[in-house]
Amino acid sequence: MTQLQGIRACVFDAYGTIFDFASAAARCPDIPDDKRAALTATWRDKQLQYTWLRSLQGRYADFWQVTGEALDFALDSLGIATPALRQRLMDLYGTLSAFPEVADTLRRLREAGFVTAILSNGSPAMLDAAVRGAGLHGLLDAVLSADAVKVFKTHPRVYEYGLQQLGLAADQVSFQSSNAWDAFAASDFGMRVVWCNRYGQRRECLPGSPDHEIRSLAELPALLQAPGAPADDRAAR
Repeated sequence: MTQLQGIRACVFDAYGTIFDFASAAARCPDIPDDKRAALTATWRDKQLQYTWLRSLQGRYADFWQVTGEALDFALDSLGIATPALRQRLMDLYGTLSAFPEVADTLRRLREAGFVTAILSNGSPAMLDAAVRGAGLHGLLDAVLSADAVKVFKTHPRVYEYGLQQLGLAADQVSFQSSNAWDAFAASDFGMRVVWCNRYGQRRECLPGSPDHEIRSLAELPALLQAPGAPADDRAAR
């Protein structure tokens, strides 16, 4: 497999890519077992839908508010809405678990000379809490939020903001997301993209085409030629 060359920074989506959004409901014993999976799926689906709809409507609200509104919909839909359960789940969402391979992958990338960053819809406070809670604050050079441009991915302004903050061209960035819509959009924008297809999603019928598809971020370092490495390095073949 041919490595991506000329990459200087590895930029990651946060939710579903670095942080496991299912871990909030998984750690909450107050949810009936027969409704746990449905709650996670509905909460996530509505969270994403609301970001896209708010972007189209020009009615931005930060990701924390959107996450709470999506949770309200999910809890009401399942008939389990209580103020105490809502608060418990929002607290747990603020400290989501990182996927097991994340810390080691970030460490390996930094040792190889790559800049590491997050570019996420998450609000700055949410991202700071999640990064610190997972012990990743020393492994990231930048944590960038769409809140700075007041619109959500997949709007091109979000990806452009990431490039501006890193001072890099699109083809110098390897962007990683487990969300197919995000991976395809970043590719269409011009970034090199590694789609971490954790959930076995189908390919999207959208503009863009990820350069590589993996199932775990542990596979990422072998796909990237380290900065300064010889141009004919093909260790990942």
